Amino acid sequence: MKISVRYFASIREIIGVPGESRDTKAATLAVLRDELIACGGGYAASLARGSAVRVALNQVMSDETAALEEGAEVAFFPPVTGG
Repeated sequence: MKISVRYFASIREIIGVPGESRDTKAATLAVLRDELIACGGGYAASLARGSAVRVALNQVMSDETAALEEGAEVAFFPPVTGG
């Protein structure tokens, strides 16, 4: 299926692109994240398991067990703090 993936803040800086259109067979956000990590380089560095990464599905904060569907928009970003 084809989805849109967006990267924000330090994740965008490390990967080097603000977003991309991807073909994936991932059924969930967790599997998608693992697919991206497997790409190596900046993907592996910024999305590694154990690192603090938040994810949104169709502009709603989601758990990584959320199911993907054709045309979905996924956004990855680090946690933010305010002050």
